[in-house]
Amino acid sequence: MFLTVSFIPIGIIGGIQGFQYTSLMLIGLIEIVTFVVSLAMAYLITRPLEKLTGKIDAISKGKLEERLEKSEIYEINKLTASLDRVMASLKLAIHKVGIKKGEIEATAKQKTFAEEKYHDLVGTVAGWAWEVNEKMAITFCSSNVAEVLGYDPDEVIGKNFFDMMPPEEAKKAKAAFSQAHDKKSPIRNLELWNFQKNGEKVCMVVNAVPVFDDDGMLQAYRGIDIDITQKKLAEEKIVTLETELTSLRNQITNLLNVRRTTGIKTKGKHKLKKSKSTDSLEEKWSEHEFDSVFLFDEHANILDCNENMYKRLGYTKGEMLSLNVTDFDALESEEDILDKIHNVKKAGPLSFKTIHKRKDGSAVLVHENMFYLKDRNTFKCIVRQE
Repeated sequence: MFLTVSFIPIGIIGGIQGFQYTSLMLIGLIEIVTFVVSLAMAYLITRPLEKLTGKIDAISKGKLEERLEKSEIYEINKLTASLDRVMASLKLAIHKVGIKKGEIEATAKQKTFAEEKYHDLVGTVAGWAWEVNEKMAITFCSSNVAEVLGYDPDEVIGKNFFDMMPPEEAKKAKAAFSQAHDKKSPIRNLELWNFQKNGEKVCMVVNAVPVFDDDGMLQAYRGIDIDITQKKLAEEKIVTLETELTSLRNQITNLLNVRRTTGIKTKGKHKLKKSKSTDSLEEKWSEHEFDSVFLFDEHANILDCNENMYKRLGYTKGEMLSLNVTDFDALESEEDILDKIHNVKKAGPLSFKTIHKRKDGSAVLVHENMFYLKDRNTFKCIVRQE
């Protein structure tokens, strides 16, 4: 007894020095015990639930002979008892109707097959399939949304359908869906720009059908968005090119009008009264007054050209000889050029103005005189830059 009491001061002194280490060890021990207890509880709870879920899944596939096992957890036992009562009622109803067990399993298999087929078909669509509720929140999304918008399906579920659009597009979409909702009608070929996950824009064409409940009330829309970005960009490019071509034609017309007006003022009225002989193509222009000359066949393929011709267009002679007239005539279509060749061969020389396109893409207004060289069965064109 005396010896024990004598050790108390020594223990107190040692305890003061090691108090901090003791506290840390105690906290760590508590955390370890808590973790182990949590794992055990989770296992005890989730294991019976997993078994119960598996049994219910098997029953849903027509296997009515499955038995629900009891658990040591009171709440799970209550759930199992409720399901047993439902199963008993279900079996009684099936017995009264006269449906056989094999028929139930066959129907369940057909249902599973139909669902798999539906998901396979949705996965092959060149866009993404979706379904929204009456508040336009996305409740279903096909997996190929990742290919179109860059989102995983889980990231899209719950989003508002309009949240992935620029404000002006969302406004247009809301108006279209509101009108369709009031009329209980489908959405047909509605073009909308959407934001991808990385911020880039893609154009989608939307087609959707309304979904009704048993009372005929519209409760959802189900549809497909197909990416038409490349088509849309091509259409916009065509419109831009048409606008530029119209502007270029207007510039040419204005330039020709100015030159005609200037020519009249310079020559005077007496110059306008030329005889038919002096107004002939050969007398009006001589070859040395022109910049360049080239030869071509009846299909407009270049056969030969002088140095001025290929240098003026920015080509080498070898490159020039590999071209067709349609490659550098920016104003005339292939059909127009072939018509001119046919007319020159049939009716004689032809003079006209057109635009040549240089290799660098720039354009120049030119005057061309086209001749048919009958002895060589080729065509000659003398060109002067305006």
